Amino acid sequence: MTALRSALFIVYIWLLTALLSALYLPLLVLPRRAMGPAVRLWLKAVQGGLKVLAGLDWELRGAENLPPGPLVIASKHQSAFETFIFHLLLSDPAFILKRELLWIPFFGWYLAKSGVVAIDRSAGTKALKAMVKGAEAAAAAGRPIVIFPEGTRAAPGDRLPYHSGIAMLYGALKLPVVPIALNSGLFWRRRGFLKKPGTITIEALPAIPPGMDRKAFMAELESRIETATDRLVAEARERFPNV
Repeated sequence: MTALRSALFIVYIWLLTALLSALYLPLLVLPRRAMGPAVRLWLKAVQGGLKVLAGLDWELRGAENLPPGPLVIASKHQSAFETFIFHLLLSDPAFILKRELLWIPFFGWYLAKSGVVAIDRSAGTKALKAMVKGAEAAAAAGRPIVIFPEGTRAAPGDRLPYHSGIAMLYGALKLPVVPIALNSGLFWRRRGFLKKPGTITIEALPAIPPGMDRKAFMAELESRIETATDRLVAEARERFPNV
């Protein structure tokens, strides 16, 4: 049953995305702000399909730690789920992502139009400087910045190194950094076909204020995210034995 429901969801999301990709083409010549409601409409439809077809819902804890305005969101990254959910949690977020995603037909065009900060990860220090410049522009416009410190998805229980990009943003922007823990990888695995029924939990932890020493900040960020993520993963395994 899980395999069938997962297949139905995949067919649904492909048909939905193909339809809206065509309908949204005029938005590419309109001001960037026009993309916001269109993106949220698509993602609400995706989330609705995920709940109805795959039986997978989500919940947010710590909403009070996500105030409006510019801040940095540093999120655990376990699945494709968190690449879209922040558009439903935040107002006009600016994602830090790899430049190669912009090369995907249609999808990449809309990403670019939404105002992401795309970086060339092969460019080393130059890429980091470009990332900071783009993030500064987003913050100046009052937008929250979303970054995945590990740089790629990690399965529940795996520990990947936290990259220096988040430390550069923390030092340059002088904004609070909100750590995000989650357990999405139990239900929507990296490169996995099955979408297991249950409830993904996203937890916004108290912000780390600006001004900390770089090494102390990195240690604090990783400790908070990993400790809370381990807790959420253990909780979900007890609550949903199917995962």
